[in-house]
Amino acid sequence: MTQHAPLIIDIAGTSLSKDDRRRLKNPLTGGVILFARNWQGDSGGRAQLTSLCAAIKSIRKDLLICVDHEGGRVQRFKTDGFTHLPPMRALGELWVKDQLAATNAATACGYVLAAELRSCGVDFSFAPVLDLNHGESAIIGDRAFGRDPRVVTLLAKSLMHGLLQAGMMNCGKHFPGHGFVKADSHHEIPVDKRSLKAILADDAAPYDWLNTTLTSVMPAHVIYPKVDSRPAGFSEQWLTYILRGQLGFGGAIFSDDLSMAGARIIDGKQVSYTQAAVTALNAGCDMVLLCNQSLDAENNKGRAVDELLDGMTQALLRGRWEALESSELRRLDLLPTTKAHSWDDLMLHPAYMHAMGLIP
Repeated sequence: MTQHAPLIIDIAGTSLSKDDRRRLKNPLTGGVILFARNWQGDSGGRAQLTSLCAAIKSIRKDLLICVDHEGGRVQRFKTDGFTHLPPMRALGELWVKDQLAATNAATACGYVLAAELRSCGVDFSFAPVLDLNHGESAIIGDRAFGRDPRVVTLLAKSLMHGLLQAGMMNCGKHFPGHGFVKADSHHEIPVDKRSLKAILADDAAPYDWLNTTLTSVMPAHVIYPKVDSRPAGFSEQWLTYILRGQLGFGGAIFSDDLSMAGARIIDGKQVSYTQAAVTALNAGCDMVLLCNQSLDAENNKGRAVDELLDGMTQALLRGRWEALESSELRRLDLLPTTKAHSWDDLMLHPAYMHAMGLIP
């Protein structure tokens, strides 16, 4: 077993380049996150995606193949047979009309989401969103089930049940809540000035209620100054003392994308990707993501990814972060343990056919 492979990186295209293969062989690389650019398109997309995932697994079977595939506007693969899943707000709206129908629909969405991805070789999706929709955040908006943390919890638990039925783990995001602030952490650092008591009673409540169900969590690139001056993803107070200690969460913790603007400023200073990754791991993250840095810009060719791999190797040797077996076990626990259906078999599978009839 690799001692600890905390880095989740991306690849540039629809097949693996020589540089991709070299990076994936690095013992610090624990997984790959796919994007729409890694999808060939309307015709032959599924075959291409399946081939790409097989090529990744041929390098190392333990690499975790991830994607942001929630439904609605955050769904990377939408053609060549993939079901267009509704935004989570649609499930919250159904709840108002028929609570039992909404929970069944949420389970069906989770099952179809996971079963279709797994049939193409994808292991894991960063879903569901547990943020509350306060009506302020454009980046969250209809990605949220709703405003009531109890409704969000029950619908998320139903969706996670569907994921599990198809053999996929889950990821609640963005702890302790991104829905209250207007700013988009992709471009700036949002600040939520509420008290810890207020946040725990409202936006963070689903993480407490779901602590026996969640298998992983992704914290927000948001600063909550009444709790800590650092964004939650770099805060030992939030991750180690509150999420793990107070709320009892025992699963894996991913950082959000380190290339986002909200991840590049720590303690008022702009930091490198390596500094950000080390800070996140020392705060309590098990894995860190660096996205969209493998693209072949002129004279770049993914240099930021190589700098992170080299920087993390040097930082490990210098004792700036610790390779933890517990973190590696949490990463490995996210890998599927059941065999996936082939796409053709899935289309005729009774559970899949039933689920398709329940999706709003």
